[in-house]
Amino acid sequence: MPSIKELAKRESKFVSGHRLCAGCGAGIIMRLVLLAIDKPVIASCATGCVEVASTIFPYSAWKIPWIHSAFENSAATISGIESAYKVFKREGKVDKDIVFVAFGGDGGTYDIGLQALSGAAERGHNVLYVCYNNEAYMNTGIQRSSASPKYSFTTTSPVGKAIPGKLQWQKNLTEVMVAHGIPYVATAIPGRWNDLVNKVEKAVKIEGFKFINVLSPCRLGWPHEPELTLEISRIAVETCIWPLYEVYEGKYKLTYKPKEKKPVSEWFKLQGRFRHLLLPQNSNLLEEIQKEVDRRWEELLKKCEA
Repeated sequence: MPSIKELAKRESKFVSGHRLCAGCGAGIIMRLVLLAIDKPVIASCATGCVEVASTIFPYSAWKIPWIHSAFENSAATISGIESAYKVFKREGKVDKDIVFVAFGGDGGTYDIGLQALSGAAERGHNVLYVCYNNEAYMNTGIQRSSASPKYSFTTTSPVGKAIPGKLQWQKNLTEVMVAHGIPYVATAIPGRWNDLVNKVEKAVKIEGFKFINVLSPCRLGWPHEPELTLEISRIAVETCIWPLYEVYEGKYKLTYKPKEKKPVSEWFKLQGRFRHLLLPQNSNLLEEIQKEVDRRWEELLKKCEA
């Protein structure tokens, strides 16, 4: 893995001047992912926060060949590009080694883009798919997605007398991708840059379809103070709400284990969308979430020890 000094010397493929919110986790993720790839890159990007904010005509924050896909088909678009590349290379029209990356938010990955994602994984395209997961449809008004945590506030699961936020547990898409039998699946956060960079570097060296699910704090939709972006992502790991692990050829491995597992309330108290869970009358909801996080953590530990 390159040192931070080595990364700093590389030319950034995702540059400043975009219109993402101050403190947006997605912009940090884009920059780190592309810095980790020391080869030519072609990327597709689903409609969403990153697309809208990074390509306001006539400007672009991307210094690579980049294609805007519809909300639902970033994986399908990059699949076609990768297939064309293989043909051109076989015919001698291209001699470069090119890395193909697809980006999508949780809406374009967990929900609307799941069919295209699953198809690309099943076909085994030599592609890296990166989900910048901000846990709701932030670009269109902070509506719930299947990645939104249980009891979180969104504009379509508002906290009130009728309901205490979203009523369903979030989809475990990381495990859905493991079930596809693809060679590499991982989770990451922007607050541990070395872990993210290492996983991207590892993924692009592996032949076949790869998937990395990156938690992406959203200062507008969660909401939180802009300067807390990286810290909030780290606390998600310390509470085991977002464990850091990888699955390579079916083998589970923790890439970070908290020295002292913090209670979930430590993560919730930094975000407005969970403010109601800290009220005394909602202690039962907090306890329910803590039990489920504990259960999933123990289940993951067993998989990693197997």
